[in-house]
Amino acid sequence: MKLNELRDKEGATHSKKRVGRGIGSGSGKTAGRGVKGQKARSGVAINGFEGGQMPLYRRLPKRGFRNIFGKDFNTVSLARIQAAVDAKKLDAKETVNAEALVKAGVIRRVKDGVRLLSGGELKAKLSFDIAGASKAAVEKVEKAGGSVRLPERAAAE
Repeated sequence: MKLNELRDKEGATHSKKRVGRGIGSGSGKTAGRGVKGQKARSGVAINGFEGGQMPLYRRLPKRGFRNIFGKDFNTVSLARIQAAVDAKKLDAKETVNAEALVKAGVIRRVKDGVRLLSGGELKAKLSFDIAGASKAAVEKVEKAGGSVRLPERAAAE
């Protein structure tokens, strides 16, 4: 087989319909657009228009909002941290922060910080310097002999 012999399978392609080419073609005169009316004309864009009836997107209630001040944290479980320690990717003697977790491959990138969750068990004695942690996670870390340092909350809150 040569390159110039390559062809699509039989019936895989359809030739373009040449509309508006005379009465004998079967799609002449109105070219398959029916008769008159807005949709027979060019430049028509009526998606979502329901003939004057209240359109669906206006009948349905609006839900929720996007908080522009909301933080996007990386969530990391204690089980994931323990797995990284067991695999010798995290050093138990150093402080665990966002940069150390990126270097260890636990998270991909530092977003607005790391939030520690209590899933799993922690055996290693680690000190964390992170953006947030659940109460249960803090208890588990302190039970294992470690510590969690969180940024001080603003006094106004």
